[in-house]
Amino acid sequence: MQLTAKASLNHALLISVCTPEFKGDEAIESLAELARLVTTLGFKVVGTQSQKQSSTKRVNVLGLGKLAEIAELTGNKGIIEMSEENEVSLDDDELTTIPSENLPFACADVVVFDCDLTPSQLRNVENQLGVEVFDRTGVIIEIFSRHARTKTAKLQVEIARLNYVAPRLRETSCGDKERQMGKGAGETTLELNRRKVRDQLAELKRELVNVQDEMKGRRTQRSENFCVALVGYTNAGKSSMMRAITGSNVEGENKLFATLDTTVRALFPVTHPRILVSDTVGFIKKLPHDLVASFHSTLAEAHDASLLLYVVDASDPSFRSQLDVVHEVLAEVGVQESKKLLVLNKSDQLTIKQQNALMEEFPEAMLTSARNPTDVNKLHQYIVNIAQEEMIEEEIVIPYTAKGIVGEIRSTMSVTKEDYEFDHIKLTVRSNAIELARLKKKMLSL
Repeated sequence: MQLTAKASLNHALLISVCTPEFKGDEAIESLAELARLVTTLGFKVVGTQSQKQSSTKRVNVLGLGKLAEIAELTGNKGIIEMSEENEVSLDDDELTTIPSENLPFACADVVVFDCDLTPSQLRNVENQLGVEVFDRTGVIIEIFSRHARTKTAKLQVEIARLNYVAPRLRETSCGDKERQMGKGAGETTLELNRRKVRDQLAELKRELVNVQDEMKGRRTQRSENFCVALVGYTNAGKSSMMRAITGSNVEGENKLFATLDTTVRALFPVTHPRILVSDTVGFIKKLPHDLVASFHSTLAEAHDASLLLYVVDASDPSFRSQLDVVHEVLAEVGVQESKKLLVLNKSDQLTIKQQNALMEEFPEAMLTSARNPTDVNKLHQYIVNIAQEEMIEEEIVIPYTAKGIVGEIRSTMSVTKEDYEFDHIKLTVRSNAIELARLKKKMLSL
């Protein structure tokens, strides 16, 4: 199951199901976010519909009246049958249709729900409306699938996609009547497809383990450096901030999940010793569990970081709830004890009054704009200062006969003082314990 934007399938109607646990501003913000997700896939959102329900777990996720209303908007291509549950729901005060904008007949050819649908719910709604129906998880997984670039990200997303697709596989029109001769002991096409998916998943998981081992080896090599990880909600400006403080060409666009792959660059201007910065995958509300599980290895960059920069879009009124999502996902993967700084990004889009109010609310945060060189320099200096706090200062005596050692020290350590004596140079250096131990060992061998 994949969403494909094309001429005959590009007008999306968004459906919000409000429950006692999910309503009000939260539901409104979530529906607006779904619109951005769907737009990222290339669809045109033609309108929205909402209904209050006691739960999203009902066999029929919408009441009969709302289904009939939506069927008009999708061209009455399906069959809506009165069921016992539908009859009951019409008299239930908890099940209330929320009026929405007037939309023309047959204006939509795809329907997207802002919640997760079970395979049976999905099948029922498609039969009733006669058009393709998707849920929020399906949309997010499709976006991840399109934006994955590296082998690791592609493996992680494909595992999540197959986990999503497996229970939604359906029998062909004749699959339940015919057996596929020569394809197993009387297995149906559906059974064969499910077995194929299971085999694919097993192979992908084995391949991912091997790739994760390689990633772990690279992280071990980087563990000697002070590492900073940018974490935050999707589209908060992490990639722009990454470019600003590392001078790199990390991809970044004003869209959701523009980049998925973890990138590691050195802080720029370059410091001695080097400070590494990694840009992690962005988060989103209702992030599918399979994606969180698949991206554990990618988020390990945040787990191993010496400093976490929580980047938020300060111009977005909902950034506080987005920040809660970031905290939840990081806690789920075991990232809790690292040093952290809240970076209130995109401050150039705020008034002075709004900026002052934010600094009063978050006195420990840093108000920045990735477009402002002064702000970037301030953040750069903050990172350097934190890194310096973790370094050890020692005095090293180097004989003049030791060729090349001084140049090596300058390229890997911070030299705070140097004295030239009769037969040696005395350097006061700051570095991490591993680099200092390596230098001392090398000095003993001279």
